[in-house]
Amino acid sequence: MAVRNAGLLAAIGLMAACQSTGGFSQDKGSPYAPTGVARGQQSVDGLTVGHRLMEAGEYELALKAYYRAAGKHGANADVLSAVGSADLRLGRLGQAEQMLRRAIELDQTFVPAWNNLGVVLMEKGQVAEASRVFHTAFALDSGQSDAIRENLRLALAKMKEPTYDAPNNNQFSLVRRGHGQYLLLTTP
Repeated sequence: MAVRNAGLLAAIGLMAACQSTGGFSQDKGSPYAPTGVARGQQSVDGLTVGHRLMEAGEYELALKAYYRAAGKHGANADVLSAVGSADLRLGRLGQAEQMLRRAIELDQTFVPAWNNLGVVLMEKGQVAEASRVFHTAFALDSGQSDAIRENLRLALAKMKEPTYDAPNNNQFSLVRRGHGQYLLLTTP
């Protein structure tokens, strides 16, 4: 009897599998996100996705998006700098420093990589080198960025007075905002 029931269930399952149900298509009024890229359309760039995830505080996911971008664009200065920024936010200072130095080797005029490297060096306590790196970033940026200017000012103040403590015990940290813009955030 059990064998007959199993055979009957298998036959019903086989017929159900052969029936067309329309698949997992998305209704136009559905509140859920689409599950893939429609044919003929392009997906959102991994760098853009990574930057949005960084803004949302999802650093591990941002790092994965940056790695996907590296697969598409190659390991260019922008991608390596973005990976280094994500590593920095995850507290992986050694990896962040390595990625940022590689980005600078590829493009010695890429200001965000210089600035992020300075932040990493400050976090590691290498104040003298960090101030030199911030100075380079400031010079390449022609003094346009207030965040870089503030980083340089804090690094120089800390170099002159090692016990210097910025107001409210602030620390350096950097978040990418949009294409090529960075916002210096401080955490109390």
